[in-house]
Amino acid sequence: QVQFVESGGGLVQPGGSLRLSCAASGSIFSLLRVGWYRQAPGEQRDLVAAITSGGTTNYADFVKGRFTISRDNAKNTLYLQMNNAKPEDTAVYYCNLYPHPSRNYWGQGTQVTVSS
Repeated sequence: QVQFVESGGGLVQPGGSLRLSCAASGSIFSLLRVGWYRQAPGEQRDLVAAITSGGTTNYADFVKGRFTISRDNAKNTLYLQMNNAKPEDTAVYYCNLYPHPSRNYWGQGTQVTVSS
């Protein structure tokens, strides 16, 4: 059983940066493939970026070159560095397993708003 707690969201201006964190409970985090997902109002939840236990990453086309996913297994924490933020990045961001997120593991998420 794993629990994820997201944090670090907020208001950022277009072109600005933000770093999201996801703290995971349990002792198996280092073995998990995990990802960041986001959901804008009225939209479906989409994968943003993912990382394997070995550090291999993949990104959705709409964030390639702007966002960076990373993990610190010693701290049981997943990160998402958001650079050059755009208004269309406004959404609630969640972390969960990848490629098959579990309905039992969705947390509260963290709200990111990109606006001037």
